[in-house]
Amino acid sequence: MTTEKTHRPNGMPTWGSTGPLRFGYGTNGLTDLRLDEALALLADLGYDGVGLTLDHMHLDPLASDLASRTRRVARRLDALGLDVTVETGARYVLDPRRKHGPSLLDPDPDDRARRVGLLIRAVQVAADLGAHAVHCFSGIMPAGTDPDTAWKRLAESLTPVLEAAAGAGIPLAVEPEPGHLLAALADFHHLRRILGDPGHLGLTLDIGHCQCLEPLSPADCVRAAGPWLRHVQIEDMRRGVHEHLPFGEGEIDFPPVLAALAATGYQGLTAVELPRHSHAGPHFAAHSLPFLRRAATKAAQSPDAAPHGDPSAAPEGSSTP
Repeated sequence: MTTEKTHRPNGMPTWGSTGPLRFGYGTNGLTDLRLDEALALLADLGYDGVGLTLDHMHLDPLASDLASRTRRVARRLDALGLDVTVETGARYVLDPRRKHGPSLLDPDPDDRARRVGLLIRAVQVAADLGAHAVHCFSGIMPAGTDPDTAWKRLAESLTPVLEAAAGAGIPLAVEPEPGHLLAALADFHHLRRILGDPGHLGLTLDIGHCQCLEPLSPADCVRAAGPWLRHVQIEDMRRGVHEHLPFGEGEIDFPPVLAALAATGYQGLTAVELPRHSHAGPHFAAHSLPFLRRAATKAAQSPDAAPHGDPSAAPEGSSTP
C-alpha cells in the first residue's frame, strides 16, 4: 500500500501509519559532491529523501545568505521529490581545530551558547525546508567535569532549542552517540526525565550504534525505542567497534531490524550514514538502496515480521551513575 503525503500548516510533511519504509542517504557521505549534484544523484537512484548535514560544503549554517540558500534548496528538494531531515553532526563547522566543538557540555557558557545558536538556526532551516526532524547529540563530557554538572549543562542548553523546536513544530531528535555523555538509549530516557518529557524531544536511533554497544539486539532496540523515534540512521557495524561500515561488512542481520521498524509505524526517513566513505559516496549510495530494499522485502515476507516485544522494555535511567 502506498502512503499519501500531506502537509502540516508549517509545510512539514506528515505521513500516515501505513506504507513502506522510506530510505534516505546522508550528505555527510557525499561531501565530494556539490549539494545540487548530491540531491540529483539520490533522486535518480530512487531514494525517498536525504539526511542533510549543515556544513560549509553544502548548506552552510553560518553563511550570511543562509535564508536565500535555504529557499533554493527547498525548491530543489520539492522538484526532485525528496524529503529531508536536518542533521547537525558537521565535524568542524563551529571550530576548525576541535572536532564537534564547541559542544553543549563545554565549561565556557559562551562556547555552549555557540552550539545552542547553531541548533536553533538548524531548527529554522528545518522549518523552511519542511523537514521532519532536527538531529543533534550531546557531545563528549569534558575532562574535569562531573556527571551531574554535565547533565545539568545538557538540559539547560537544550531547553531553548526545544522551545524553538516547539514553536516551529519540528521534533528535536537527540542521538545516543558512543563515547558521548548521552551514549545509549538509557541515557536518552535519563535526559527525557530531567527535562520533564517535553513533547518535541524525540530520538535519533542509529542502528549501527545499537550493534556496537546496546545490551539489546538492534531489532529489540527499535521496538524499545519506537514511541520516541523521530529519525533513524542505518549502516553496518560490529560489536564493540564504533566504525560505520557499508552493508554486508559488519554483523547486523537487517531484515529483523527493518521488520521491527515497520512494525512501530515509523514513517520518517531511514538514512544511510557512511561519513567516512565520502570518497566513494556515489558508489555506496548506488549499492545501499538495493540492499535495503531487498532486506525490507525479506522482512515483509518473514513470518516473524508481525509486531512483538514491549516498548516499555526500553532501558530506563542512565548508564551514568
